[in-house]
Amino acid sequence: MLVEDDPFWIEHLQTELGQEQDLRVVRVVTTREEAVEAVRKLSIDVVLMDVNLTANNFDGIQAVRDISRLGKTKVIMLTSFTEKTIILESLKNGAVNYITKEHYRDIVFAIRNAYANHSPIHASAAGVLLKELRLKELTPTERIVYDLREQGLSKSDIAVRLQRSIETVKSQFKNISKKLYR
Repeated sequence: MLVEDDPFWIEHLQTELGQEQDLRVVRVVTTREEAVEAVRKLSIDVVLMDVNLTANNFDGIQAVRDISRLGKTKVIMLTSFTEKTIILESLKNGAVNYITKEHYRDIVFAIRNAYANHSPIHASAAGVLLKELRLKELTPTERIVYDLREQGLSKSDIAVRLQRSIETVKSQFKNISKKLYR
């Protein structure tokens, strides 16, 4: 099933998937409520879900949660959003994969894998997950330094803010880099 509110993407994805002998779009819906109702009534194996179905409500994430609670249907997020929080929320709520629309050509592979209960996370989301897991390895002080850098502060600014020497901050950056980018 395709859950999408953009007519361009509906037509585009139906055309792409229609070329595959072993795949069939059984339903196209445009709202969270329609998606959940269709999964309740029909035997749907895999759902392609857009994150944002109604003007910036991100209701696709809630739809994933609702569908996941119903049972065996697999949900793959297919969206243009690349923000870490959206990716993590989607996966936390039950999505088995997360693919950005710029990588739509990978969707056939993802559908087949989800159907077979093999869901390698697409590269567009895997990097976010790995980084999030590795952030947990940082010490509390390293996490503060990392967060300040993410806010745009320079190493010098961080040293002043934390009342540390620039050498200490540089050393912490080396430790952070070793943990995050190995």
